[in-house]
Amino acid sequence: MRIIDGRSRANEILSNLAKEINDTKSKVKLAVIQVGNDPASSVYVRNKELAAEKVGIETDTRKLPFYVNEEPLIQVIKSLNEDESVNGILVQLPLPDHIDANAVLDAIDPLKDVDGFHESNMGRLWTGRSRLVPCTPAGIMHLLKDLDLAGKNALVVGRSNIVGKPIAQMLLDEDATVTLAHSKTANLDDLLDHADIVIAAVGIPEFITHCKEDAIVIDVGINRDRDGRLVGDVKRDLQCRAKTIVPGGVGPMTVAMLMKQTYDAYRLQKGARL
Repeated sequence: MRIIDGRSRANEILSNLAKEINDTKSKVKLAVIQVGNDPASSVYVRNKELAAEKVGIETDTRKLPFYVNEEPLIQVIKSLNEDESVNGILVQLPLPDHIDANAVLDAIDPLKDVDGFHESNMGRLWTGRSRLVPCTPAGIMHLLKDLDLAGKNALVVGRSNIVGKPIAQMLLDEDATVTLAHSKTANLDDLLDHADIVIAAVGIPEFITHCKEDAIVIDVGINRDRDGRLVGDVKRDLQCRAKTIVPGGVGPMTVAMLMKQTYDAYRLQKGARL
């Protein structure tokens, strides 16, 4: 069985991006907004700041209190929309329950929406005119880029707007035959028996327990088991043709694609066509 090393792929992307930004003397800036002090969110924000520093992207991190209301948060976004020195805007999720995340994400200028969550960018993805797309699915597609996906049976387990739905569309765009399943799917075992590619993004520890021997398995999940160990959505000892591992698989790719899309947003704002 081959381990798909997301960390080394991500480092390659970041290295190439750093060279391009340096060679073109581009001045790229990413604004990151964090609401509250959730420890996991703080770690994710710090990882993004470190990656940006590595490739030569300036960061402007705004930390707002947990109790901030939706309107002041949207006003911060609007000011960043109008700031021509800011090329990308990212709101760290999840947001507190009293804030409408969709309203906040849709307040971001679509050309600065480096997470690809704005309804306009989502719509472009569904209609074959993708521009800025969700970073985790983009990272998954990069991990699969050396495969001929045409005609392959691809099973996506998980239906979120962040991973499940967009990766299903991206696989369709590469002519895969896609099945979108979830935790309530009745015949999941049968679907796994026939899937050439499995994308596990259901958010349940070690939910996927078997697959075809020659399947390629991408594990998107980040969970804690009863002993506090970091585990994915796929059983740790699952045997298959190739798979990603947790940690070190999809996570680094998500951050790398965020940096790439921040540079892409910069280029779009300069009039480039992607």
